[in-house]
Amino acid sequence: MIRVVLGEDSFLAREGITRVLESIDEVELVASCSDLDELRSTVEHVEPDVVLTDIRMPPTNTDEGIRLAGELRHSLPEVGVVVLSQHAEPAYAMSLFEDGSSQRAYLLKERVKDKDELERALREVADGRSMVDPRIVDKLVSARLSDPGLDKLTPREREILALIAEGRSNTSIAESLGITKRAVERHINGIFVRLDLPEDGDVNRRVKAALLYLTGETA
Repeated sequence: MIRVVLGEDSFLAREGITRVLESIDEVELVASCSDLDELRSTVEHVEPDVVLTDIRMPPTNTDEGIRLAGELRHSLPEVGVVVLSQHAEPAYAMSLFEDGSSQRAYLLKERVKDKDELERALREVADGRSMVDPRIVDKLVSARLSDPGLDKLTPREREILALIAEGRSNTSIAESLGITKRAVERHINGIFVRLDLPEDGDVNRRVKAALLYLTGETA
């Protein structure tokens, strides 16, 4: 069972998200909050598995969700955070992942209507992984694919790296591209080598490769 605390200041949006959460098996909504202070104190009290929060909440309606995610990275590192945004804002996504990508997801609010998409984000984060909304990735793909920092990669490797940045598993990438899982693994190993990522575990290198891709930095 994934225990979730919801942060959303709009009553209508909060009710809609609540109904979707209640329809997902093995997900329990333990509390709903309408502002940052309430959300922060509730999370500290109940220590959920995942916080599902809007980026903008009172008191300032700017980046409360991002700031809370940063705070929790230090105060309650075992708590995951899925941040919801009304618009595709890559800068906010990168701020969310600035202190690490594990247990963090950035999802457009419109995706909440899709029960499967919201469930995927919650499960990925609860399992210690990360997820970036494909719409965010799409906004960066055209610029990233032509960036000279990625010219070390083959077209197929760049295609696979874009899917990694979406948080796709090897199996999902294989199905999407119509190739075998073993072929995906070979391409990913090639990406690690070409981007000169150090030997510190495939999961960590996978995350670093995705972040290099999204931020436009090179190793």
